Amino acid sequence: MSKRRAPEAAPDAGSPRTLIELVYTRMRDDIVEGHLAPGEKLRIEHLRLRYGVGAGTLREAVTRLVSDALVEAEGQRGFRVTTISLADLADLTELRLHIELDALRESIRLGGATWRAQLQQAFEALDSCPITPQTRKRWEALNVRFHEVLISGRPSAWTLRVWRVLARHGERYRRVAIALLPTQHRDVVGEHRQIYEAALDGNEARAALALEAHIRATYDVLLRAGSLPAQAEVRETAPLRRALGHDGTVT
Repeated sequence: MSKRRAPEAAPDAGSPRTLIELVYTRMRDDIVEGHLAPGEKLRIEHLRLRYGVGAGTLREAVTRLVSDALVEAEGQRGFRVTTISLADLADLTELRLHIELDALRESIRLGGATWRAQLQQAFEALDSCPITPQTRKRWEALNVRFHEVLISGRPSAWTLRVWRVLARHGERYRRVAIALLPTQHRDVVGEHRQIYEAALDGNEARAALALEAHIRATYDVLLRAGSLPAQAEVRETAPLRRALGHDGTVT
């Protein structure tokens, strides 16, 4: 179990729904950041102290996290943070490739001047932010924005909705992979630049190949390093695929 942080006061909220949203966001970020560890049992009495809110608010927030597949319900035994594993990451990687490569190709074909301008802005912001422990959260936000803009030229709200779920789960693995960068022969900055330049040039094939290699790289790094937490390898199920449906569609 992860080290428990000091209790915090409840967020200042104007309504119960706003309070639930804020607690949900904080819990989601704590799961992604690993403060609530993979496989950790979520006990309402402990979470009340941690987040400074009532049991009803916590149950609402946890229910939303179950819908996101970041928390698993255990029947009458409560809730647990969804585990992470190389098997799950492999599944996640294939789903991302299935969605993002087609969306990127269509964005290159259909995206006009506005899309190109947004892509340039997103890349330049990401390119100017180094990956350090101090800047990692900002870099992650800029990284998500860059990848979102890459596929946003495709006029599909559902593509973006599903992609955002995948991106949130992917962040759990990137957090581990980024810590390994000093020991890996990987140029993340160069990878982003290759994708960006090919997309801006309108070269669908080159952009798709660069994006595929980039997406697969996180799995390859973690496979070589074998650095996922031990408890993360206990379950080989794929809760994300259950949430989206076996064919990647929303159920």
